[in-house]
Amino acid sequence: MNKSLRLIFTAIILAVGIARAQTPKDVTRVPIAFSGGHDTDPQDRGRPVVLIAAALGVKPEVFRDAFSRVHPAGPGSGGPTDAEARANKKVLMDALGKYGITDQRLNEVSNYYRYMRSKGEMWKHKDAAANALVKGGAIVGYEITDAGAGYSSAPAVSVPGHPEAKAQAELAFGKNLETNGAVSAIKIPSAQAK
Repeated sequence: MNKSLRLIFTAIILAVGIARAQTPKDVTRVPIAFSGGHDTDPQDRGRPVVLIAAALGVKPEVFRDAFSRVHPAGPGSGGPTDAEARANKKVLMDALGKYGITDQRLNEVSNYYRYMRSKGEMWKHKDAAANALVKGGAIVGYEITDAGAGYSSAPAVSVPGHPEAKAQAELAFGKNLETNGAVSAIKIPSAQAK
C-alpha cells in the first residue's frame, strides 16, 4: 500500500475508533443494509472499468480508449487464440505503457477483476459494514465499521426500522486492490440534513 493511502486509511480507522469512544451512551447503533454498488457504465459491457483504471493509476477514459482497440473472443468461443491474446496484450501495452503500467501490473489487475458474468459470477469484492447512530428515534450520524472494497458504484444505503432515512455512500478508488472501491463516507443528503 502506498504511504499516502496508508495514512488516509489509518486516519479513517482512528476517526472511527475516536467516534466510537466519544459516542454518547444514549445513542443506539443500528446496522446499515447496503445493496447494489456493482453497476458499470453501459459502454463498458459489464467490465468494472472504474476499478481497473483506478488500480492501474489512470482515468477510466484512458483505459476505455486502450481497450477499444482490443478484439476479445466472443461468448462461447473458448477464449482467444494465443496469437489473438498476444495481439491484444500488445495493443494494451502500447496504449498503457506510457503511463508507467507494466505487463506484470496489467496482468495482476486484469486477473484480480476477471469474472464470468455469464456464469453469474462477480468480480472480487468485499461487502461494507456500517451503523446508523440513532438518538431519540432520529438518525444523527453514521459510522463505517468495515469500508469493504470492489464497489464500482455507490451502494444503496437503508436503515432497518427507519424507512425515512436517506443516506448516500461515497467511494474511494486507488491502486491498492484490497481497498479499491471502498466506502469512504456515508452522508445525509443536504436537503435532509436541514
